[in-house]
Amino acid sequence: MAGMTGGPVLWWGLCALWLCCTADPLKDRALRLMAETPLIDGHNDLPWQMRKQFNNQLNKADLNSIQTTHTNIPKIKEGRLAAQFWAAYVPCDTQYKDAVRQTLEQIDVVHRMCQKYPKSFMFARSSQDIMEAFAQNKTAGLIGVEGGHSIDSSLGTLRTMADNWLVDNGSDPPVNNGLSKFGIQVIHEMNRIGMMLDLAHVSEKVMDQALNQSRAPVIFSHSSAYAVCPHKRNVPDHILQKVKEKNGIVMVNFYNEYVTCSQTANLSQVADHFDHIKRVAGSSIIGFGGDYDGVTRVPQGLEDVSKYPDLVVELLRRGCGTPLTADCRMMFPSHMR
Repeated sequence: MAGMTGGPVLWWGLCALWLCCTADPLKDRALRLMAETPLIDGHNDLPWQMRKQFNNQLNKADLNSIQTTHTNIPKIKEGRLAAQFWAAYVPCDTQYKDAVRQTLEQIDVVHRMCQKYPKSFMFARSSQDIMEAFAQNKTAGLIGVEGGHSIDSSLGTLRTMADNWLVDNGSDPPVNNGLSKFGIQVIHEMNRIGMMLDLAHVSEKVMDQALNQSRAPVIFSHSSAYAVCPHKRNVPDHILQKVKEKNGIVMVNFYNEYVTCSQTANLSQVADHFDHIKRVAGSSIIGFGGDYDGVTRVPQGLEDVSKYPDLVVELLRRGCGTPLTADCRMMFPSHMR
């Protein structure tokens, strides 16, 4: 009998030892941090996928089980995604045709997503709403309209008020040599009504001019560091410094071509962008802007929205050891502390 009882006791002891040795204290700390402070992502194109795959007929798409997108409700829960700016995007060829109608339909999709899944989503109009959703273990839904063509010259479109980043690539001719006079008026009106100015898709000259003109902080909802990957969708160092002066934020994009300027990338290389931005302008301007469901390639280790905790673990690993110290907490932007 002693031999029979000793075996299981030894087995359980070895199992406990294995669990102790393989437990990841940084993962535990990452999950604790994400339970205390909401992680907010600046750009997700799930509404576009709803249009592309289902013609916006949400009754044909179950967000609890859909597998043809980077984003579904179980993945959101696993990723501890507390708030998401959903992109209201329509193609540029809708300009001068039905851009406004299509954009309003995409805005409507976001509202209907929140209405259809009230246990998982809550539409947010303020930071207070975000915190309320976080307290209820729901993902706060916000809207970012992507592309000036979507307002169809009611106050001007980005294509008529400013040159976009394709100008810098040489694949699109400059029209206004930066911001037009009307574009400056649009910025001032956005400031007046409390609309955030997103510079993720503009040329370097427009970045600089808009930062000079805006009286409020600006965001780059899904852009990375140009010094790490010299793609024109990324933010140069001198602009990062101006973003800091403006109390703005650069939300790092996960698209492979913006991470490594190639078709392949991994989680560690995404973290390199966080490190660089922190060195140049401090942790206070860094955010997450995954661009999930709007891109065709994502890094190894960041395959979908469930992977945010793994990136937080990598940032913790680079910023500190164990235990979590004040210096380590500086690795995270203020909205994550």
